[in-house]
Amino acid sequence: MTRLPVSRARATLPELLDRVEAGDEVTITRHGRDVAVLVRPDALVARRADRALADADRLRSLLDEGRRTPLDRSPSIEAASAEELVASIAAARSAR
Repeated sequence: MTRLPVSRARATLPELLDRVEAGDEVTITRHGRDVAVLVRPDALVARRADRALADADRLRSLLDEGRRTPLDRSPSIEAASAEELVASIAAARSAR
């Protein structure tokens, strides 16, 4: 991966695009801080797909764990509080 300041990137943009097309990634900096990365579109799509698949795997694991874990039999909210909550939701919906 190549890092260079924005002034140099501006001056050498056609060369940088050739490098990116060949598979290199170019990080552009401003005042020493990374502000942009030039990357091929297909590489970006692959990264997004990998992230989405990883998220789906994590969700699948959480769902499987939730299915195996027994529910606690004690109520997590008092009956009066639950009734208040239901009433406030119903009032909000009827106000729409």
